[in-house]
Amino acid sequence: MRIAIDAMGGDLAPDAVISGSLLALESLEKGDEVILVGPKEVLEPKVQGRGGYSATLSIEHAPDVIGMDEPPVESLRKMPRSSISILAKLGKLGKADAVISAGNTGACVAAFQMRMRNLEGVNRPGIAVVFPTFTGPVTICDVGANIACKPINLYQYAVMSMIYARRLFGIQSPRIGLMSIGEEDAKGNENVKKAREFLKKDPKINFIGNIEGRDIFKGVCDVAVCDGFVGNVILKLTEGLVDGLFKAIKQEVMSQKMNFLLAPIFKSIMTNIYKKHDYNEYGGALLLGVNGTALICHGASEARTIKNAILISKKYYGERINEKIAAYLAASAIVEDTPAGEPQDVALRVTDGQVD
Repeated sequence: MRIAIDAMGGDLAPDAVISGSLLALESLEKGDEVILVGPKEVLEPKVQGRGGYSATLSIEHAPDVIGMDEPPVESLRKMPRSSISILAKLGKLGKADAVISAGNTGACVAAFQMRMRNLEGVNRPGIAVVFPTFTGPVTICDVGANIACKPINLYQYAVMSMIYARRLFGIQSPRIGLMSIGEEDAKGNENVKKAREFLKKDPKINFIGNIEGRDIFKGVCDVAVCDGFVGNVILKLTEGLVDGLFKAIKQEVMSQKMNFLLAPIFKSIMTNIYKKHDYNEYGGALLLGVNGTALICHGASEARTIKNAILISKKYYGERINEKIAAYLAASAIVEDTPAGEPQDVALRVTDGQVD
């Protein structure tokens, strides 16, 4: 398998990306290849003399870098030879079986969607993040790819996340919850209400109805569906809450005189809990719905984050989840109702270096 990664993406790039890639090589198999995408003059000195692995490491030259705060589509137009653009092109041409970046999320979503295209039957891709909870993993989609969702998008997020949870976590009949402001049918905006109708009409979906934000960590559902605006708020709020909670516990413990026999036990317990809620352990978030395997990592990704993202991309690719998503949607009777005179979604087109 060939896995291409944006060596210049993220706050700690390129060092963290290179180190994480080298760590991943230790767990990959003979015939696998990790392709670092970025300026050769920067990357080559850092990887020289690194060998002895079953898998191989190579460099794909990309002289430009899109900053984390730069406008996505405009940057892709201006920098067709950026690491994100070249990364997406490798995926499009079949020169990479998976693409990974911890760079500008908007640019990644735009580049992957425009170059690699959507899966047959998918209107808009969605970013799926796995939340660790006390009752098991909960997949949330979308967390930032599409902030202006239509009902059909929410339905398709449910389908894609259901198949993802089934194949990667072994949940045979994932419970699907639709994020709203109340459990009652009448709660939510018009998009949520219409999406609810779509989900209820599909007999293959284990739809449990509307859910609220607090339900995610209560074991109510295995998949939570929402638009990218709501999902991103949930994601960032949860990250801040977990970080703040552990800091508060640490401060409280340090202010107390704990029995020296209990201290090591308590430390071990807290370490294990923190590990379960640490995004670095989960690598990256899959962009479900593009015609390929694409992962978007946290901007603050460390070496172990990158390593885990590479290994997860291989697992996803091996499960052939995209094929199952396309087959499911092809057989689905749920289609978008577009009022007369309202334009259908038109996919953006990309030529070499130009976005149409």
